[in-house]
Amino acid sequence: MVECEVLASCIFFNDQMASMPGTAELMKNNYCKQAPDACARYMVMKALGREAVPKDLYPSDKSKAKALLKTHGKS
Repeated sequence: MVECEVLASCIFFNDQMASMPGTAELMKNNYCKQAPDACARYMVMKALGREAVPKDLYPSDKSKAKALLKTHGKS
């Protein structure tokens, strides 16, 4: 099992999900701790850099991530 290298400092979990710890923990287990490559945020970060990841991009929103990558010619 490979854990996401930016989990500890992920803006999404530390800011956006701070008020929903139960939901955040479920998402962390599904994406960050088991399958970072399946995370939309991780996909954008790897292709475009951390600063290009929208604050409101959910880990499950692959369609938004793919559209963003396509816009930048990275699809």
